[in-house]
Amino acid sequence: MEFWPWLTAALLLLLLLVQLSRAAKFYAKISLYCVLCCTVSIVAAVVCLLRHGGRTVENMSIISWFVRTFKYIYGLRFEIKGRQKLEVDHPCVIVSNHQSILDMMGLMETLPRRCVQIAKRELLFTGPVGLIMYLGGVIFINRQRSRTAMTVMADVGERMVSENLKVWIYPEGTRNDNGDLLPFKKGAFYLAIQAQVPIIPVVYSSFSSFYNPKTKLFTSATIKVEVLDAIPTRGLTVADVTTLMDNCHQAMRTTFFRMSKTPQENGATAGSGAHPAQ
Repeated sequence: MEFWPWLTAALLLLLLLVQLSRAAKFYAKISLYCVLCCTVSIVAAVVCLLRHGGRTVENMSIISWFVRTFKYIYGLRFEIKGRQKLEVDHPCVIVSNHQSILDMMGLMETLPRRCVQIAKRELLFTGPVGLIMYLGGVIFINRQRSRTAMTVMADVGERMVSENLKVWIYPEGTRNDNGDLLPFKKGAFYLAIQAQVPIIPVVYSSFSSFYNPKTKLFTSATIKVEVLDAIPTRGLTVADVTTLMDNCHQAMRTTFFRMSKTPQENGATAGSGAHPAQ
């Protein structure tokens, strides 16, 4: 059987490349991350269906448990300050910066009870990952059709109040690796004012010291997370959206720079990422 010696040699060569090449290590870790996401999604979907029978926000606690195990594989730790601010027993809109595909781990570390996310509709069709997002109650929005998106957001506002839900949104609107926060989109702030619920900002420190696709860096690290004070919207109107958004952006940006080492301090380019915001 000449096949096995060749397979063994190929595996040994791959292991050698991973040990010697930074790029090989990076791609190996990213590939493993994708495999973990798909595998865990399948297993978690089965557990969710057996436990709750279908789509419900209660499945997020199951999904969160599975995803939180990823940090042990990658040597990541999360230091969360102000977590108790998310454990409120009333609806709210949670906004956070979004830096890369790894943010899912940070999200699940911080996710409070009865919290759903808003995501672009395309993610619904990503196989097992789309399935588990659906079962977890994620709200999908077609960003290409603004009228549809606005209708969905209006429905979300009603659901937040009637079902006592928290909604997590990434307001930057797209992934961002420039070491700063992008300007926010208004959807999250319209939603909060429409439902008259507070906004709670959550800030994650820069990933640039341990994760950088441009330089193929991916190492272990400690990620700092800070939950800021809730910003009330009671009594605000649509006319206040821009001011509310700007104040929130400034508070989060100031916190981001305070938590993250500057390029001059760590000798690297700060990096972030973003997500389809609404």
